[in-house]
Amino acid sequence: MDLLNGFVTYVIPFLIVLTVLVFVHELGHYWVARRNGVRVEVFSIGFGNELFGWTDRAGTRWRFSAVPLGGYVKMYGDADATSAPDASVKEMTDEQRAVSFHHKRVGQRAAIVVAGPAANFLFAIVAFAVIYVFVGQPFTPADVGGVLPGSAAERAGIQPGDRIVEINGESIERFEDILRIVQLNLTQPLEITVDRDGQELSITATPTVVEETDRSGNTHRFARLGISRPGIEIRQHPPLEALWRATLETWTQTTGTLRAVGQMLSGRRSSDEVGGMFTIGQQAGEVVRNGGVIGLVIFMAVLSINLGLINLFPVPMLDGGHLVFYAAEAVRGRPLSLQAQEYGFRIGLVLVFSLMLFATWNDLVRLRVVQYLVGLVS
Repeated sequence: MDLLNGFVTYVIPFLIVLTVLVFVHELGHYWVARRNGVRVEVFSIGFGNELFGWTDRAGTRWRFSAVPLGGYVKMYGDADATSAPDASVKEMTDEQRAVSFHHKRVGQRAAIVVAGPAANFLFAIVAFAVIYVFVGQPFTPADVGGVLPGSAAERAGIQPGDRIVEINGESIERFEDILRIVQLNLTQPLEITVDRDGQELSITATPTVVEETDRSGNTHRFARLGISRPGIEIRQHPPLEALWRATLETWTQTTGTLRAVGQMLSGRRSSDEVGGMFTIGQQAGEVVRNGGVIGLVIFMAVLSINLGLINLFPVPMLDGGHLVFYAAEAVRGRPLSLQAQEYGFRIGLVLVFSLMLFATWNDLVRLRVVQYLVGLVS
């Protein structure tokens, strides 16, 4: 029974989330490819053997495959799912070249590649906008409702009733902006401008990092300034304003993720925060249990941003790696040799799988699987 409950609670939400986001990403590639006259041979959700599918009038095989951990669009001229050029591209007829991905202009190929991540960002914007129109957006004024005794805020001199108007040069519109900036800076000093009775004051405060354990026994580190808000407001927006605010939220999530990655690379933030498939599955299950459909949509929007962003990293095999190849081609006036591209894809494959293994290891440690296995042999 526990196995069945775990499957329903975690596996099914995970597969729903992953399938939707992969479909959105690959649909971006597919749509722009078709607009540019490229023949798409396969549109696959998952990898491996086909479970079921159909072929449309354009000759594209739409299929669901046995391993539902991703997907791909295989275009005419591709050797495999990574879009590496097939050896036959040099011997194609004029008719075949006309529908071959690798014989399109470099700008067209770049547009097709960018379309996948762009679709993920667009999905996030639309998802946020729909939520903001029909449910609302957390939009609480940046007023300090209370100050926790002994906190970083109290030591810095922040008082109840202060309105925070700027942190580290970034304008503050709502209390949610404060929470985001504090979490991104961890133990870094914050230059805070507050409005106190109409007078602006400059205050420096260094957040305190605390550890909290969730219901699954996982330990998380959070930065705490030690202030509370007077209440939580939810504001619904008209469609155009909702679309604008959804775009701003997507931009904020994107830049925040980039900053967090930079902090990990510099050692200021622990790489233990990197999670893989197990973490996504656990979070999806928790979101469904606690936040329902609305929570799941927001979770998917945030994950879609991360998926689009990761795919733009300049790593061969990812979309960003293809863009690097096309940039080199634009500068040189001719494509890189097939051998150079093949070596690049091999390096990219190693990097991607290394990251997947690292994330999976973090998952196993976080879920105490490693501790359990060590206990069996010790």
